[in-house]
Amino acid sequence: MPRQHFDEELRKLQEHLIRLAGLVESAIGRSIEALKNQDVDLARQVIADDDTIDASQYAIEEEALTLIATQQPLARDLRAISAVISIASELERMGDYAEGIAEITIRGAKEPLLKPLIDVPRMAEMAQRMLHLALDAYMQQDVEAARKLSQADTEVDGLTSQVQDELLSYMLRDPRNVERAMHLIFVAHNLERIADRATNIGERVVFMVTGEIIDLND
Repeated sequence: MPRQHFDEELRKLQEHLIRLAGLVESAIGRSIEALKNQDVDLARQVIADDDTIDASQYAIEEEALTLIATQQPLARDLRAISAVISIASELERMGDYAEGIAEITIRGAKEPLLKPLIDVPRMAEMAQRMLHLALDAYMQQDVEAARKLSQADTEVDGLTSQVQDELLSYMLRDPRNVERAMHLIFVAHNLERIADRATNIGERVVFMVTGEIIDLND
């Protein structure tokens, strides 16, 4: 019975983690939608909703620590619980990056976008896809799928450099473009960091399953 109870409590933790991931994925998508449409109201909603993401992360951590304190988990169980805590923290930081994009939207809303957004939404889609892959690898305990996040992260890094170079050219052509270009550079940076956080989840999956410490951001 004790083992059955532990498994049930761990399953509940995982369900809470997946719900948190859903909130974060929504925040990323809505932050980019707000940017594309220069929708200040939507941007403000993304910022307000970040409080829910923060509260969810703290609640998951509290539940996980309570499980450790009351169930005397084995070494593998401890890795599973610590993975929940670590992944929740990564998700919370992703939410912060989405909030940062929303704040950039508000700051730049009085002027038109510097250029039509093509690569930035593509980066957002890639980052969201990486989040999906990372959570699937976690739920399936799929080490090979987790390792594949490294290649996806390399693709996002390449696109980030491409976006930054293009925006730099806008700034060099006309100093009046500097502020609007910098806004988009910060957006690209935030999306690149979201992708990095997804690879961090992959690293945690590998450690949880195998005990091996790896770096997927190289």
